[in-house]
Amino acid sequence: MEEYKSSLPGFLGTIDTAISRIESVLLAAGVLLMAANTISNVVGRFVFQSSLFFSEELNRILIILVTFAGISYAARQGRHIRMSAIFDALPPRPRKVMMIIISLVTAVFMLGLAWYSTQYILTQAGRGRVLPSLQIPVWIILVWVPVGFFMTGLQYLLTAIKNLIEKDIYLSTNVIEGYEENEQEV
Repeated sequence: MEEYKSSLPGFLGTIDTAISRIESVLLAAGVLLMAANTISNVVGRFVFQSSLFFSEELNRILIILVTFAGISYAARQGRHIRMSAIFDALPPRPRKVMMIIISLVTAVFMLGLAWYSTQYILTQAGRGRVLPSLQIPVWIILVWVPVGFFMTGLQYLLTAIKNLIEKDIYLSTNVIEGYEENEQEV
């Protein structure tokens, strides 16, 4: 697999590439650790007749990590859910304007969710609750929520900028809007 290279100019390209690397590390580490944890737990249960006492909690943490790193990745790849019946029926110029508005509104919502989830984490940190098995503070497992929302918000903001500076219509910073010849509309 080749390394991601942003098509955005200057500092924006640096930000886009950095987000891509963070996503890659988080997703790869999360999935690999989840697989290793699950396999270790199965081996422990069937070979040694003893499960890993922390396995379920660790997988819960990793699912949160993969989910919220994954929303940023999906936005980068243009794989987010779209309802495009009206969008697809429009001529190119209004579609481009609509894509910029959609990207900006989505960025605002994602960054807003990052803010509110940070406030929630601060509330949880103040409560001092810990996980029963791992004995780590509950707020630590939730850190990935605002991180994922923040990276997704930045991704949509970069998509809006890409659409402002380029002639084509972009679903993300590197995915041009449209359907491939072998794709079918449903």
